[in-house]
Amino acid sequence: MDARAVYIDELVKKIRHYQKSYYQGEGEISDAEFDKLWDELKSLDPENDVLKKVGSDLSDATATGGVFEKAQHVMPMGSQEKAADPEAFTAWAEKHPYDEYLVEYKLDGASLELQYENGIFTKAVTRGDGQIGDDITRNVRKMKGLVNYLPGMFTGGVRGEVLMSHKVHETLFADKANCRNAANGLMKRKDGEGSEHLEIICYDALSVGGLGLPSPFADEKGKMAWLKQCGFQTVPVEICHSAEEVISYRAKVMEIRPSLEVDIDGLVIKNNAIDQEDAARNRPDKQIAFKFSLEEAVTVVRAVEWNENGATYTPVAVFDTVELAGTKVSRASLANPNTIRDLGLAVGSHVVVVKRGEIIPKIEAVVSGFASEAASQEKDASEMPLFAEPVDKSIQLVKYPEKCGTCGSKLVNTGSRLYCPNKSCPKRIKHQIEKWISVIDIRDFGKTLIDTLFECGDIHSISDIYSLTEEKLTGHFLSETSAQDVSLGAKKVLASIQKSRTMPLVQFIAGFDIEGIGETMVEKLVEAGFDTLDKLLAATREDIAAVYQFAEITADVLVTGLEENSAEMRKLTESDIIHVTIPDLKNGKLAGKSFCFTGELYTMKRSEAEARVKALGGSAKSSVVKGLSYLVTNDTTSGSSKNRKAAELGIPVIDEKAFLALLE
Repeated sequence: MDARAVYIDELVKKIRHYQKSYYQGEGEISDAEFDKLWDELKSLDPENDVLKKVGSDLSDATATGGVFEKAQHVMPMGSQEKAADPEAFTAWAEKHPYDEYLVEYKLDGASLELQYENGIFTKAVTRGDGQIGDDITRNVRKMKGLVNYLPGMFTGGVRGEVLMSHKVHETLFADKANCRNAANGLMKRKDGEGSEHLEIICYDALSVGGLGLPSPFADEKGKMAWLKQCGFQTVPVEICHSAEEVISYRAKVMEIRPSLEVDIDGLVIKNNAIDQEDAARNRPDKQIAFKFSLEEAVTVVRAVEWNENGATYTPVAVFDTVELAGTKVSRASLANPNTIRDLGLAVGSHVVVVKRGEIIPKIEAVVSGFASEAASQEKDASEMPLFAEPVDKSIQLVKYPEKCGTCGSKLVNTGSRLYCPNKSCPKRIKHQIEKWISVIDIRDFGKTLIDTLFECGDIHSISDIYSLTEEKLTGHFLSETSAQDVSLGAKKVLASIQKSRTMPLVQFIAGFDIEGIGETMVEKLVEAGFDTLDKLLAATREDIAAVYQFAEITADVLVTGLEENSAEMRKLTESDIIHVTIPDLKNGKLAGKSFCFTGELYTMKRSEAEARVKALGGSAKSSVVKGLSYLVTNDTTSGSSKNRKAAELGIPVIDEKAFLALLE
């Protein structure tokens, strides 16, 4: 069995295990975590049998010991299609272009069908396998929200959710993991004790025509209105006219979710027209559950700080701490002034923060005002509505720095970048030196040494690094009172400097700290034919913009950066201070091969391994992507995200020894 098949098998086992614990009322993981496993299996093996089955009440034969009689449903109770993020929902909406999208809260409880004959409540049946469930009528009669008599001699079923409020859970059942688990346990107790603490909220109904009477509702809106008129507690319904409106509304609900009295784990989106044929399927296609995700949250921006990185000032949003993908997050880069403008972001804005794919957090959208007087007032929890909304905070426009904090020059705001234009700004020069030492990987040349050499004037440019002598360096390693006249530290730094006199073109250009131009971007230029320094310096903005992944803005930044640094570049190369090599990308031993490194290497630093790959015509990737040739790690059996992704995509995972063999 290959790695992919083994991984799929493990997913299936996990899903079955967690389904069983869920239906026994002791769910071990959250719905969001379970949905992540489900979605992963769906992407890898969409025809897997596990995905085609509706979960059954496995507790029927175990926890309850067969206490309850079985009963047939009046209306089908299948599972819904799911969308875990806005992209997945948008893809569904494109296939279902409704004039109106009815959006309801997806309640996180236990599904239940209430059955009526000629307007009289007769039976309550759990979801079971979607067709047959447990008859728990005697317990349901104690629950809040049950309506015993319906008008118009209604015969059919009403579908709802059995829930426990947060207040009841905290007061009486805090020993249970969550409200859903506690509700599941109580609703199936043989003696019915505790059922009076549960409540039923309804959202669906099906008339089967008692005494030949027509259905009391003609569409979904009419159905919800009828349920309310009958006296049922119902979920709120929002009418949206586009996928974008649904996504915006979801963000608002994510924000108020912590204030609700009962748990919800997403939204249900459907058409206004009733389609009974679709509803009868195990997994209806014409409605979808738009779930909340562990990788996104709504929070409030409290400040915008500006990070100074060389010449560039980058805005960073500081917001109320939220938990994303298991980590606490309170900051996210806003990239540039254009991002602030495009988002319409201000201090005090309510924002959607995402961290999908275990990458750095990002602000995805600003949530428009969503206020309610009710939640702003201090009231007893019993007086609060189930679906209260918080009050918006006042906002303030983001303040932009106007002058460079180092040289006092007026900053330039191009939208895509806010920066100091002064080429002689000490901060810019020092940052470029730091970047060069980092990219070229001059060992033992740390920040403290850079600071002292810069402050005393020994280095004020990249070329100055190569004029350093052991004598100059020794003075920065030995104290005045030291009796030594030799510094091992100075010798090591000098040896590293000498070792760095030969480097590939991509490393040479990347070392000059041109905004957004790293080795990967320079590789694109080399592949496009700009494979010498002369060709790069002679290239126009139009030439660069025509290269793959170089748009006008990036091309302008690169050409400007090359012009500013051309004198230094030529001094280094024409004076033989630096020897620039051009890798044979087409004929090298690793041509066409790509590598991603994860974890610690034993014989070299990761940057050195990547440089050796590139020198032989290969490429280095920062993440596991489709088409990757090898993932290199010394822990090949690890359950890390990169190892899992490699298994999903069928990418070979090799250790450092195997990697070195490829180099040889």
